[in-house]
Amino acid sequence: MKYSIIILSFLLISCNSTQNVTGVQVAKNLPKQTNLKNIKITEGDAFTTGPCEPSIVVNPVNTKNIVAGTVLDGYHFSFDGGKTWTSKKLTSKSGVYGDPCLLSDSKGTLYYLHLSNPEGRAYASSSFLDQIVIHKSLDGGVSWNDGEGIGKNSPKQQDKEWAVCNPNTGEIYVTWTEFDKYGSINKNNKSRIRFAKSSDSSKTFSKAITISEIEGDAVDDDHTTEGAVPAVDLKGNIYVAWAVNNKIYFDKSTDNGVTWFAEDLVVAQQPGGWTQFVPGVGRCNGMPVTKVDTGNSKYSGTIYINWTDQRNGKNNTDVFIIKSNDEGNTWSVPIKVNQDNTISHQFFTWMDVDPVSGYIYIVYYDRSRYKNNRTEVVLAISKDGGKSFSNEIISKKPFIPVSDIFFGDYTNISAYNGIVRPIWTRYENGQLSVWTALMDPSE
Repeated sequence: MKYSIIILSFLLISCNSTQNVTGVQVAKNLPKQTNLKNIKITEGDAFTTGPCEPSIVVNPVNTKNIVAGTVLDGYHFSFDGGKTWTSKKLTSKSGVYGDPCLLSDSKGTLYYLHLSNPEGRAYASSSFLDQIVIHKSLDGGVSWNDGEGIGKNSPKQQDKEWAVCNPNTGEIYVTWTEFDKYGSINKNNKSRIRFAKSSDSSKTFSKAITISEIEGDAVDDDHTTEGAVPAVDLKGNIYVAWAVNNKIYFDKSTDNGVTWFAEDLVVAQQPGGWTQFVPGVGRCNGMPVTKVDTGNSKYSGTIYINWTDQRNGKNNTDVFIIKSNDEGNTWSVPIKVNQDNTISHQFFTWMDVDPVSGYIYIVYYDRSRYKNNRTEVVLAISKDGGKSFSNEIISKKPFIPVSDIFFGDYTNISAYNGIVRPIWTRYENGQLSVWTALMDPSE
């Protein structure tokens, strides 16, 4: 993203809330403040691009090793569980231009994906966004190789990538959006979801294929096909969902990504589309995040899709989740994750499922306690396979974003064996900063 089966929905009832003289809302089911320690990972001048749009991963081999990435080219590593951080700049012959995605395989090999900018001239260059780039680290994120290209298909442009590692084989599966021409209003220019895989630890990738049946426009808006996040279960089934035309689409491969559904499934409606107006945020999306439980809990194999939409009103963005217990054949109705009964915005959601416990962790920005643009960070937790959620404020104090400062397109969260590290951006006093909260089993 530039810096720039049908199911019936159930009726969700929102109640008007009141406001006291301090501006704090008087309502039911508001999230409660926690005492989780907040750690600032990095900060910078808000009038440059970044730091924002963070991604984070807990190394499953050494959970004291936490690694993060930020727009445009930052990487940050910790070896004490996230208490202290070292920050550096990622370099590549292909250029580094944001959309960071961090992940680890089961052996602790780390990967960093991002967009390309080979000539360093961004939109002024005909080679801008010519491919997705992936780097590998064997030392806990201290150093990275120069990176390998994925899906090069000039002059088409490759954007908004995400990836997952097969927990059994270590194979890497990558999905992203391909634009005929990014940002074009020409009806002949389209967008589609692409897929490629690596079986040799990112040295080489398969030839990219298109897995979406419906093409979107190229505007980078509700009718553009975007938000593909892949997931893989213990059988090797690959799942991915994305948004376009006010719907969430789902696709599946049972043969290691060779073939996919002949017809993409609509698994949820997304009223208002994935582009959502939130005051004080210049650009806000509610694209879906797909995860699958790969642990040994009784919910193992359950697929979850998490997103935001405005079915309850344009001034009332909410967080939703659906699930499938039969490998994507049938789906639940949407469950509202945020428990408040206010008319307020909850936005920029991201989800992870702990592969050991099967617990679901969802992080999002929340304004339910205020009537103005004061924004907090909430962590929603489900220990019963998504049937119910507890919601807790994990940020120490609210902040007020401003629409002319690019705030990024997502938050992120990583969980492994009770070690949970959400990551988010905040704006204050002309500075953008990126934070995490330390949530360990003792918490």
